[in-house]
Parts: sequence; structure tokens; C-alpha cells
Amino acid sequence: MSSSFGEIFKITNFGESHGKCVGVVIDGCPAGLPLTEEDIQIEVDKRRPNSGAGQTARQEEDKVEVLSGVFQGYTTGAPICLLVWNRDIDSSEYERMRFLPRPGHADYAAWKKYAGFNDYRGGGRFSGRVTVSLVMAGAVAKKLLKLKNIEVLAHTIQIGEIQAEASTPEMIRQNVYQNPLRCTDLAAAVKMSRLIEQTGQEGDSLGGVIEALALNMPAGLGEPYFDTLEGQIAKALLAIPAVKGVEFGAGFQAALKRGSQNNDPLVIRNEGIETDTNNSGGATGGLSNGMPLVVRVAVKPTPSIALEQKTVDIQKMIETDIKIRGRHDVCIVPRAVIVVESMIAVTLCDLALRAGLIARVIK
Repeated sequence: MSSSFGEIFKITNFGESHGKCVGVVIDGCPAGLPLTEEDIQIEVDKRRPNSGAGQTARQEEDKVEVLSGVFQGYTTGAPICLLVWNRDIDSSEYERMRFLPRPGHADYAAWKKYAGFNDYRGGGRFSGRVTVSLVMAGAVAKKLLKLKNIEVLAHTIQIGEIQAEASTPEMIRQNVYQNPLRCTDLAAAVKMSRLIEQTGQEGDSLGGVIEALALNMPAGLGEPYFDTLEGQIAKALLAIPAVKGVEFGAGFQAALKRGSQNNDPLVIRNEGIETDTNNSGGATGGLSNGMPLVVRVAVKPTPSIALEQKTVDIQKMIETDIKIRGRHDVCIVPRAVIVVESMIAVTLCDLALRAGLIARVIK
């Protein structure tokens, strides 16, 4: 099992949905970075369920503990270990469904790969619960990126068929964490909320799209040929449970354009070189080009639904039906917004360290 990501700013996460705790070890964080538990707690709190957003009734305190790597308010250069404890656990439903793989989940694939030794409670390692470790790592990465004025923002732009109007970075800063949908278009957020409520009453679930921006990007981040900017970010984002697609800039719409429409003309602006458009989404040739990074992430509908579904009893080897009970999100998109932000921040932090943009000791 691979549980690590990054070359210099390397994160290794641990824990399971119904295990004792979930955490992350960050190796390679520069010494001298001011860091407190509160810095990390602020980010972790953004991931917690919000009332009125069709989210799980599971309520974890998620109080962050720093176990190592920070002394007298500064990082020491040693590995940083961060964790939160799992307190609100009810595994009874998973014991009942142990040999009934849930459609859309990793239950069957994990059972085959690990010969039945995998932790099946709540999805174990494959649960969205584990993403709290990514948010903790992202909190540290964001503080490092802030030293270079790089800012990562994300917001919900679609849930089901409801799409939000385009927004500016300022609108994202002001509105995204002021509503449970993490949507800057407040009118669209109301419609999304109604759709989530209706879908939940029908026993079904919804997916959606998250858009992320990285602002004040320097040109040249990325390590072609294989550790390209887009490749590393895509790898990081596709590690988030339920993410099924990633696109940059114009994305798949670029396939419908001509070169004259898709190319981004270079211009001199603000005493520097920019592009007049940003169909590339801030990346060309696997490198950042100095324009804002624009990434969109497709999130599938929550696979745990109340409707009856077909499955197989893997112990008896017979086809059967399953009806999932328990505490599940109707739509996980809002809670995934901060996770997307965090994994982009982790990736950019690692690439910035590899490029020498961030020093190994902060003075």
C-alpha cells in the first residue's frame, strides 16, 4: 500500500475510518516556520459537516494534536506528526454488511487485493474520513506558500445540474466559507441546497464540480518529463476519494477549439509577461507559466445511498440485494472543497521546494 506523496515536502498519512485516529507525518518541512495547532485547526474545521448541506450525522470533534516537529512555536526541520482522534464511531452496520460489497465503494476491490485482511469498517483506508489528514498537511503547505504570496482557493461550481455563475477571487474569499455549500453564487447555493434536500428524501445522492485557483504563481514550477505540474496535481487530486476527473484551463473544451482560439497570446502587462487569455489554465509544457492555475475536479455522487441496490454475497457467492443504513452525506462536494485546496497546496509546496523557491530554513 502506498501512503506517501511528494519528493521533498513528503506527506505520509495513516489511520482508518473507524480506527483509533487519522493523521499525517510531514517530512521535509523547512525549519523556522511559525506554526501552531490553531493554524491547522482553522483549516480542519472547514472540512467538518454543516447543517443544511445534506451531510453526515457523524460528528467528530477533530481536535488537532501536534505530536512532533514543532518546538516553541516553530517547525524544527524534523518530521511533523499531526493527528485527530476518531470518537463518534458506530461499526454495527459494517459488521452486518461485511460480506456484501457496497456498489460504488472499494469494498470488493480491497477485499480481493488484501485477501480479506482490509479494515472494512466505514471503508477503512478508502473512506473520505482519511482526507482530514490531507487537510492537516495542506494547512502547513499553505503557510509555506504564503511566504511567496501564493494563494490557493477553491469553491463549488456545480452540484447535480445546478451550476453557479462565474466568480472572482475576491468573491471566493468573501463567500465560500460563509455558506454550507461552499459556493460563491449565493442564489445558486440556495437551489443546490433544495436539490440536496429533495435528493436525500428520495434516498439518493449527488455529485458535482469543484473549481480551484492558485494565484500569484511564478513561472517554471514543475519537473518535466514525468513530474509535470499538471501530472503531480492530477495525481494528488485523484487520490481524494470520489474524485473521478481533473481538467486544467479549457480542459476538454480545448478539443472543440481551433489553435487560433485555444492559444494564449503573450502580452506585456504590469511590467511583466502575461498571456491575454488563460485557456492553458496556467500550465504549458508541464510548467507553470505565471498565470493563475485553474483546475476543475469532478466528484461522483456519494455511493452510500438508501435505495436498494444489487450486490453479491462474497462469502456465499450468491447474488443478493443490499440496503445501506447509517450516517452518510447526500453530497460530499462541499466538504471536499477544502481537501482539493489542501492537495493542490501540498503539491505546489513540494514543487516550490524542488525548484529552490522556498528555502530549507526560514529566517
